Amino acid sequence: MKHSTNHPTRRGPGPARRIGRSLALVLPVVLALSGTLAVTRVNWSGSPSNPVLAASDAVAVGAPAKSRARAPQDVLRDQLLTELQDRNPGVVLTHLQEAVNGRPSLAGHCASIARALGRAAVRIYGPTRAQSYARPVCDTSFASGIQSTHN
Repeated sequence: MKHSTNHPTRRGPGPARRIGRSLALVLPVVLALSGTLAVTRVNWSGSPSNPVLAASDAVAVGAPAKSRARAPQDVLRDQLLTELQDRNPGVVLTHLQEAVNGRPSLAGHCASIARALGRAAVRIYGPTRAQSYARPVCDTSFASGIQSTHN
């Protein structure tokens, strides 16, 4: 008995191969587009008031960081000066010391913040009463601020 060497063949690729080729062409395009859309919808500005930031609204890449956000020492100084309106300078000086202890990067700015607090305390309490709150926080810069305002 002789076997025929003529095997029947399929005409064209099968359905699995067609699906595979279609996915190989379409999938990278879909992934690239979805990744691009995801990046443009991330809130890169850091402000919670605008949850969606379009790519066209982004800040210029070359802009310095200081123009976009306030420095931590400026924020701390303003918070403490505001707190000085409601609380005595002793409490505010304690909060300054705690902030510097909790965030050592502020230590270089502690003296200037304490001087600003001393000047503000003189405006609020007068030189004699402000001096009564002086203590060695940030190398006695609070007292230095009082003295510079008093002269």
